[in-house]
Amino acid sequence: MLRVVSSCNLGIFNFPFDVQNCSLTFGSYMHTVRDVRLGLALTIEQISENSKEFLETSGEWELVRIEGYPDILKFGIDEWDIVTFWVIVKRRPLLYVVNLLIPSAFLMVIDMMSFYLPPHSVDRASFKMTLLLGYTVFLLIMNDLLPSTTNGTPLIGIYFSVCLALLVLSLLETVIITHVLHRGAVHGTRIPTWVKTLLLEFIARLVCYKAPPHANEKTVTSLCVPIKQNNLESEEKLKVTQTPPPPHPDCAHTRQQLEQISQDLLSIRGFLERHQQEREEEGEWVRIGYILDSLLYRLYLSFVAIYAMVIISLWCVWYNL
Repeated sequence: MLRVVSSCNLGIFNFPFDVQNCSLTFGSYMHTVRDVRLGLALTIEQISENSKEFLETSGEWELVRIEGYPDILKFGIDEWDIVTFWVIVKRRPLLYVVNLLIPSAFLMVIDMMSFYLPPHSVDRASFKMTLLLGYTVFLLIMNDLLPSTTNGTPLIGIYFSVCLALLVLSLLETVIITHVLHRGAVHGTRIPTWVKTLLLEFIARLVCYKAPPHANEKTVTSLCVPIKQNNLESEEKLKVTQTPPPPHPDCAHTRQQLEQISQDLLSIRGFLERHQQEREEEGEWVRIGYILDSLLYRLYLSFVAIYAMVIISLWCVWYNL
């Protein structure tokens, strides 16, 4: 009886859904076929079934099947009998799915749900920053569970790096939206015409954006109408006061008061018109911010969905081999 301990060079690109194919070759290189003949005592199917019974509780690995056949090694005029086996095993991924993939998926879902926070709120940016820091700590803990090898980087490491990049893009999107909304709060910042045409008309219809009703505009308009009427009445009174030929001192004083009132009303009217225009421009900036937020959220969600389907499909195909 002889017990042989061998090693296998593992390819971990598909970790933790990897399937390994290790080859073992047995032969007597000191004795040729004239001295020793080697062959299979049982069929390869029986050898595979017997091996599965012994390897049922092998921990992390599961035996899929064993393949093999005898062959003859020729070198010059001499020949040697050899028997080659291929041991195909696959990893049990439950431990890594529970400890690595599911927490990462939960963090990505929370990041996607954070888009429902108000974009003008400071809590949204701080929440995404906290989420990014938490994912970084998760990556540091994850390094202890990944196998260490020099054969290359496993796909799960690339998956985590892409998820980290998506979190950074999500935070960058929040910074852009906050900047757009801040520009709307700054007075005197006008929106270019091409931006209005592109965002408020084309992209708004593309993302099915519906602008909320503005009740403040009616209030401003209702304030402007009496002022305009009072202004017209004051101008008519001025005309009426100008018609009598010899102005009395009291009439002249009254006329000056009416002129002063008319100028005050004109100033108030101009102030309200400017205030209304500023509110309209600020409302347009807010609508642009919400439209951009809806567009970037849909793009982000589409990319995450496509990326998740590709990764899951690859792992399912590799694990079912």
